[in-house]
Amino acid sequence: MSSKAINKKNLQKYSQNFNENKMKKIIADAVIKNGFNDVAMNYESITNLHYNFSEEIDVGKVTNQKKSGRCWMFAALNNIRYSISDKLNIENHDFELSQSYTMFWDKLEKSNYFLENIIETRDMDLTSRKVMWLLNNPTNDGGQWDMFAGIIEKYGIVPKYVMPESYSSSNSAVMNKILNLKLRDNAKILRNYYKQGGNLSELRNKKEEMIDEIYSILCYFLGEPPQSFDFEYRNKEDNFFRDENITPLEFYQKYSEIKMNNYVSIINAPTSDKPFHQTYTVEFLGNVIDGQKIHYLNLEIDMLKELSIAQIKNGEPVWFGCDVGQMSERDYGIMDTDLYNYEELLNTAFTLDKGERLQYGESVLTHAMVFTGVNLYNVKANRWKVQNSWGEEPGNKGFFVMSDKWFEEFNYEVVINKKYLSEELMEDYQKEAVLLEPWDPMGSLACI
Repeated sequence: MSSKAINKKNLQKYSQNFNENKMKKIIADAVIKNGFNDVAMNYESITNLHYNFSEEIDVGKVTNQKKSGRCWMFAALNNIRYSISDKLNIENHDFELSQSYTMFWDKLEKSNYFLENIIETRDMDLTSRKVMWLLNNPTNDGGQWDMFAGIIEKYGIVPKYVMPESYSSSNSAVMNKILNLKLRDNAKILRNYYKQGGNLSELRNKKEEMIDEIYSILCYFLGEPPQSFDFEYRNKEDNFFRDENITPLEFYQKYSEIKMNNYVSIINAPTSDKPFHQTYTVEFLGNVIDGQKIHYLNLEIDMLKELSIAQIKNGEPVWFGCDVGQMSERDYGIMDTDLYNYEELLNTAFTLDKGERLQYGESVLTHAMVFTGVNLYNVKANRWKVQNSWGEEPGNKGFFVMSDKWFEEFNYEVVINKKYLSEELMEDYQKEAVLLEPWDPMGSLACI
């Protein structure tokens, strides 16, 4: 009978099995000296995934989120930036929108959202799973498209020169630590005040005082957002323009061709608990209380491809969310399921499919980027051009290339203009959303 514990006899057997195969020792030596990924790399993958695409959009240079988890903001702002520069005939390389501005409002709204959820769960025990879920991470840099939409529709956008990067917007760890410390402290105060007999109105009055203090804290880290500014630019013909005393919301409404309410989030979650052609939302996931709610339509992966191709062919980039750490190489900018010969090198098998990776905690959405091109062969995609936000050093001046098979296995979400959806798909999107638990894998945030 097998033992519960690993014993000496087991260890002797394991060692014998390892040492009787000389190739295992050779592989071990190679991996110990060079690292596992370098030994396992399939260089044919690199040569196959070159940077040529039949459909491609010139979106200018990539941006750099640095040491922050704002990929979802950078990706969305890159789409808006492209629409404005194209409309005004501005050189793409010379124009950028402020990510620090949207970060400020996201942090403030997330703080309010967290404290409202603390008030909402005031009758639950502190050790309940939901309360502990809230306290685990009161605020962070991550987000989703619908959360971005809520911020933009309420606060607008500004050019980067109006509110440039601060130390903490590009290096957010300390700011997040301070905010989380303050929010957990506030949560304790609110819950204790309720236990002492405080009513809902009194709790909200206390919460407003707390948000007032958090506003000041954010100003220390990021600076105070402008209420209005002068928009000044030169176009490609070197003509100068000025739009005086415009508010951030007016700027968004006037100059952005991308309007948030025209877009829908399409996901691919092939698990038995999430039928296709049904919509989903996630409890406690959001930022703006009165803003756009998380609303996903779950579709087959081929539909995500088809809709993305249609949007790219019409000259519009596609925001998407994926698990960027899976089978990808930063320096080459390659994302391919064949990139590493893991199974061959280890003489083992990995049997989880996409749905099972979600269910067993092996994979979730971690990062947001933008599709700016696709290579079509006999009408089908075989590789995708990706605009990242990690600066110009990785990949090809910051752009990555993704195999179509990688799209199938590790891409979970695309954001598509409603005009590309059929009437049937729009009817699906308008269905009442099924509420998922806070810890559902589709509640993950793009934060790398």
